[in-house]
Amino acid sequence: MIANLYRHRWKIETSFQELEKFWNSEINTLGYPPAALFGFCIALVSHIILAVVKAALSSVHGNDVVDNKLSGYYLADEISGSYRAIKVMIAEEEWIIFQKASQTELIIMLKQLASNVKIKSLLKSRRGPKKPVTKRKADPKHPHVSIAKILAARNE
Repeated sequence: MIANLYRHRWKIETSFQELEKFWNSEINTLGYPPAALFGFCIALVSHIILAVVKAALSSVHGNDVVDNKLSGYYLADEISGSYRAIKVMIAEEEWIIFQKASQTELIIMLKQLASNVKIKSLLKSRRGPKKPVTKRKADPKHPHVSIAKILAARNE
């Protein structure tokens, strides 16, 4: 039971690590406790929004894809870029549909939006095999001389 609880703790830790890494949520200038608390609350709300997006994607594309193959970085980048475009192109009045929707209607809308996501563009990139390091061959005509030796010779 303790091991299971500890495992769930690391899911929370990983969530905050993703928020910090992909969303730049750690603000260096928050030296005052109320500001730091506000920043923490914004990070929690962001995490909840991200969880809703991932849940909608899971319902359409499957849990395995979202849990194991989806790149958090690519998802955050796509959301950030889309948000900038949406903010410019869509008036605030257009968002009332989401505010007035019931929970069931909102779920249907989110699933419909998730079905339009091109999931292949958000998958993790597979790293290719490492290339073996080739050893440098010393050239007797041009031997290596350290900078320290050159500077020492100048100072003499």
